Amino acid sequence: MIEAVPTTPALPARWWQHLYLQVIVAIILGIVVGEFWPDIGAALKPLGDGFVKLVRMVIAPLIFLTIVGGIARLSELSAVGRIAAKAFGYFIAVSTLALIVGLIVANVIRPGASMHIDPATLDATKVADYAAKAHDTTVTGFLMAIIPTTLFGALADGEILQVLLVAILAGISLALVSDRAAPLIALVDSAEHVMFRLVAILMKAAPVGAFGAMAFTIGKYGVGVLVNLAGLVATFYLTSILFVVIVLGLIAPAAGFSIFRLIRYLTPELLLVLGTSSSEAALPSLIRKMEHAGCATHVVGLVVPTGYSFNLDGTNIYMTLASLFIAQACGIDLTLGQQALLLSVAMLSSKGAAGVTGAGFITLAATLSIIPSVPVAGMALILGVDRFMSECRSLTNFIGNAVATIVVAAWEKSLDREKLATALSGIA
Repeated sequence: MIEAVPTTPALPARWWQHLYLQVIVAIILGIVVGEFWPDIGAALKPLGDGFVKLVRMVIAPLIFLTIVGGIARLSELSAVGRIAAKAFGYFIAVSTLALIVGLIVANVIRPGASMHIDPATLDATKVADYAAKAHDTTVTGFLMAIIPTTLFGALADGEILQVLLVAILAGISLALVSDRAAPLIALVDSAEHVMFRLVAILMKAAPVGAFGAMAFTIGKYGVGVLVNLAGLVATFYLTSILFVVIVLGLIAPAAGFSIFRLIRYLTPELLLVLGTSSSEAALPSLIRKMEHAGCATHVVGLVVPTGYSFNLDGTNIYMTLASLFIAQACGIDLTLGQQALLLSVAMLSSKGAAGVTGAGFITLAATLSIIPSVPVAGMALILGVDRFMSECRSLTNFIGNAVATIVVAAWEKSLDREKLATALSGIA
């Protein structure tokens, strides 16, 4: 008989070893380098880009394994359609609220009213590429693009919605094969654990990525770029904070949790999003943390990836706020009907350009093109500060998707309340 070898308990991490503290220090150092040595800061862009590429490298296989494993272990396949219907119902309702909040704030504060810009003086060439991409991105094209060219092409290209489609079909197939698929399901489960370990290794480079991205942002654009358009940036941040605290803050208690405790629980990921200006950088960690907080794997696997394309609360606020800012800056008064049309188009265009690089700016171009009286060239007014607003967009989108996951899990009765309370209370 072999005796078990006693294992030495892991020592608690020292204060300087916590990832969130390392990311905070990296962001501060990035700001300092970008402000005082702008040329060096601008040259550090590859650090941020490289880290985001490393994370994107594992997103497709991680989503695939999570969804396949979750669906394959389901006792009833009808749950897949039910979860998707509930998730999309939630996405539509909350996204509409985000658009309405943006419209209300823009009409009350009117951040662009004092600029008095002559539309004839705007340089349309600065935003020509964004406008062209918006024109090429249609709802039909978007839906067709969800279908990959080959079964393995989705994983190779890393398109989230294509991976989602293939994973759902593969998971359903494994569930239908039942017992004969047991070895494959066990393999998927083991591979998922390996992927999460790989993510943990990559996350150690997060401070380097955050440092490089922040140094580039400040070095390239400078803190001073905010002065001229500080009103729009401040209004956008204020609106997003109000949306998270009030709208999501009211949804959270209805599902049995506190939005503030959730934000504290996700602080390391939020700092990573802030440093890299990309919510994708924290997607693997969000999947892991939602499962750790008691959300069933199959719910997390379906809601989080679809939410990254369809539940863009921060992007929706940005589009309505920026559209009205441009109209106000150019002295154009939009009627209530035009604003309602703007809201409807923004709801669709935010889905049509999902997953496209620079999606926030591209969807804004697509939205403005529907209202002829508002010049698309007016986007040049906010081009210089879009990078700063992208961070707020990403943070709001990230928090919104975390809330959506818990809410849908609660609706599905697939939420372990005890694990959720433990996670949000900060108890290891």
